[in-house]
Amino acid sequence: MAAAAPQVLALALAVAAALAALASPAAALAALASPAAALNTDGLALLALKFAVSDDPGGALATWRDADADPCGWAGVTCAGGGGRVAGVELANASLAGYLPSELSLLSELQELSLPYNRLSGQIPVAIAALQKLTTLDLAHNQLYGPVPTGIGRLVSLARLDLSSNQLNGTLPPAIAGLPRLSGVLNLSYNHFTGGIPPEYGGIPVAVSLDLRGNDLAGEIPQVGSLVNQGPTAFDGNPRLCGFPLKVECAGGVSDEPRIPQGNAGMSDPGAAAEVGRRPQQKRRSSSPAVPILAVIVVVAVVAGVVLQWQCRRRCAAAAGDEEKESAKDKYGGGGGAVTLAGSEDRRSGGGGEEGEVFVAVDDGFGMELEELLRASAYVVGKSRGGIVYRVVPGRGPAVAVRRLSEPDDGDSDGGGGWRRRRAFEAEAAAIGRARHPNVARLRAYYYAPDEKLLIYDYLPNGSLHSALHGGPTASPTPLPWSVRLSIVQGAARGLAYLHECSPRRYVHGCIKSTKILLDEELHAHVSGFGLARLVAGAHKTAAAGSSKKLGSAACALRGAGAGAVSYVAPELRAPGGAPAAAATQKGDVFAFGVVLLEAVTGREPAEGEGGMDLEAWVRRAFKEERPLSEVHAKKQVLAVFHVALGCTEPDPEMRPRMRAVAESLDRIG
Repeated sequence: MAAAAPQVLALALAVAAALAALASPAAALAALASPAAALNTDGLALLALKFAVSDDPGGALATWRDADADPCGWAGVTCAGGGGRVAGVELANASLAGYLPSELSLLSELQELSLPYNRLSGQIPVAIAALQKLTTLDLAHNQLYGPVPTGIGRLVSLARLDLSSNQLNGTLPPAIAGLPRLSGVLNLSYNHFTGGIPPEYGGIPVAVSLDLRGNDLAGEIPQVGSLVNQGPTAFDGNPRLCGFPLKVECAGGVSDEPRIPQGNAGMSDPGAAAEVGRRPQQKRRSSSPAVPILAVIVVVAVVAGVVLQWQCRRRCAAAAGDEEKESAKDKYGGGGGAVTLAGSEDRRSGGGGEEGEVFVAVDDGFGMELEELLRASAYVVGKSRGGIVYRVVPGRGPAVAVRRLSEPDDGDSDGGGGWRRRRAFEAEAAAIGRARHPNVARLRAYYYAPDEKLLIYDYLPNGSLHSALHGGPTASPTPLPWSVRLSIVQGAARGLAYLHECSPRRYVHGCIKSTKILLDEELHAHVSGFGLARLVAGAHKTAAAGSSKKLGSAACALRGAGAGAVSYVAPELRAPGGAPAAAATQKGDVFAFGVVLLEAVTGREPAEGEGGMDLEAWVRRAFKEERPLSEVHAKKQVLAVFHVALGCTEPDPEMRPRMRAVAESLDRIG
């Protein structure tokens, strides 16, 4: 019975061809007389697709001939092995009109079916579930309608599914979330899906680019699993969706944002929020019926403010521009206050100069446009007082880390203050961008608008030193070997020393912690967070008298971060309660780095000393009493690092070495 299948299919195809060509008797006769039975089963299945195409304006299927023995030489077809079995069909942007025949299910070795940017209509055939080796299914930008077949959830090899920009409807099939090998793209955007987002979608891996934009989905976004890590762009264009990460309150209450541990705030934990999202939400408060009226009032006020700002800027631009340029030269040694850096491209969306909006690529190697950045899939990887950090996956190129800064501008009541704030922000960001060192997290671009400030960095996938030492979603299942720990702290020391020495202004980091030391693919250290303290805490206060000119001079926001975070603060900078009180200093950076060294050697948290002491005091007392700290205490390299760490954490700041000396001492070890 199975052996007769190709002959039956061939006969059916010949009849279909004849019926489709009744207007041309010669063509019908040729179709019936052609030896289609010579084709193998895969070729016959593809002929079914050709006959299902009613319009092929570009002749994309002209080479699909039934006289061939197999389809391996046909345009858009690839075969695997020597048996003439089809492994891929790729016919993108060919303007093909027609439908998808169920005979495609006979392509049992098919791994890729890519037919985007055509005019295919009808429903996705249910029989497609038979393609068990399919890894890529791309039917985007067609005119397909109807529900998504639930059988797609049984395609155990599927890694990439793109059904965007069609007319599909019904509810989101929960079975898709259970695809075991889904790892690339799940794009269901710009269709007509209705209903809520199934909680099962929280089980989709964080690495998958999920896109549900432009549908008619409704209800609260489930705060479970990887859905907590999604950025707002994954849900845009669904007016009836509410809850985090959208800034839309759900009816009957406020959707509480999931809290993400501050220890993972350094762009480091792709899955940090997943467990947090499973916690029960707090009791909701009833919403006020006056919210829509208040929203209208706010919008009117904002529009009026923009108009006033524009008028004031026209009057004051010349004088204020000269004033700010002189201020920037004094602050950064000349030229730092320019809108763009030398060799950068200043890209403003329509009327950017007047609207106070600017997007600047710090170097020519960064080719992502603002629109691409804002539309790309984004995943929350960290949250702190400084703002939220996303891993952004563009359509092309590598992922980037985007930090959305907190504390937006509070208006422009001082007659041009918004303009001054923008110039101050650009000067600070330009100074951060000039920091170029292999062991410093590199700023690639920045974006400023009155209500939005973004810093774009290279994405570093291996988390932070903190997660590597103490555990976390990105941590390795095995402890870091000593040689790797030593290499990490050596690189971090070189990076911090560079920040201290790279400018005559003697920059200060101000917030050195193990969470600020990020690790790339090869576990090389990159110091992150440079300049954030000032940008967040004081960049908008440029008119305030006596503001510090040291980037990073604002104290690290450690209040509420736990005893471990306070342990990084040097004694001379602490208030009576232990929280930072004085402005950060380079000597304070050295102390904090010494605590990081002790973490790396002992594997303990900064507050995990014994007898109620923090780590630094416990280690210092142990050395004074000549007590062994661990099994590795006797190793020469470990002892050398201990002594460097104790020098960094001297109570008297004048006794601490400079970071350059610390880096040189560590480089001599091993």
